[in-house]
Amino acid sequence: IIDIGVLVYYKYFFWIVNDILNIEYFSKLQNNYVLPLGISFFTFHAISYITDIYRGIVKKHNIQEFLAYFFMFPHLVAGPIVRFESIRPYLQERKHDSSVFAYGALRFIVGLNKKMLIANSVAPFADVAFMSNPSILTTGDAWVGAIAYTIQIYFDFSGYSDMAIGLAAMMGVKFDENFNHPYQATSIRDFWRRWHISLSSWLRDYLYIPLGGSRCSKLLNFRNLFIVFFICGLWHGANYTFLAWGIFHGLLLILEKTKFGDFIKNIPLFFARLYAIFSVAFAL
Repeated sequence: IIDIGVLVYYKYFFWIVNDILNIEYFSKLQNNYVLPLGISFFTFHAISYITDIYRGIVKKHNIQEFLAYFFMFPHLVAGPIVRFESIRPYLQERKHDSSVFAYGALRFIVGLNKKMLIANSVAPFADVAFMSNPSILTTGDAWVGAIAYTIQIYFDFSGYSDMAIGLAAMMGVKFDENFNHPYQATSIRDFWRRWHISLSSWLRDYLYIPLGGSRCSKLLNFRNLFIVFFICGLWHGANYTFLAWGIFHGLLLILEKTKFGDFIKNIPLFFARLYAIFSVAFAL
């Protein structure tokens, strides 16, 4: 409650009181408002740590190991979301290996190139499209912007993840992969197995399964999916657009639990991938 309360105050309070409740008094206070760096990731790391202690997954812990895990530099701002147990062995006994350091340096360079050479190169096309007046935007311009943004966000985010994995390896710590060719997905369900894997697995283990997961009636399962992706959208940002993005993905996942999902599985691979990438680009 305390962790989520801090997150709600810093990330959502002014959005709720200004945009939703339309209370003018708080708009004056917003000028001095500063959002702490990486607060969403801090919060999810804290919740996973507390919950894993409660579940008995984290059996031995001390303040020094917790602080080393919680404030570890590489994943601080843009992820991935790291579980304590996955890096505890490295906190207790790290081995310095020149080949692992070299791999980490290479991985960091790959991530930096993804960000600087690809994501930043297509960003202007997306910015122009999204900042233009819709009345003067042609269909072609809109699709160029949408496709550019789809490219930008993947190479931006996977680039940050590569840099985090690389930096951690240089320190002698192994982070799990966060992306697995998500744009090769054949469905939205498959997409979320490949995209921001640390977030989707976190939502599965700490929200979806405790709500009942799929081991319940179909109606309750649909409810669980909706709640998870409503929160997923909200976690990404305090704005109606993020909510719409999350809800759209949740509705598609619910749809794929029906006969439509069987239809997608049986169509040619090319068309299944086209459906997935079109849905992802449209939602973005």
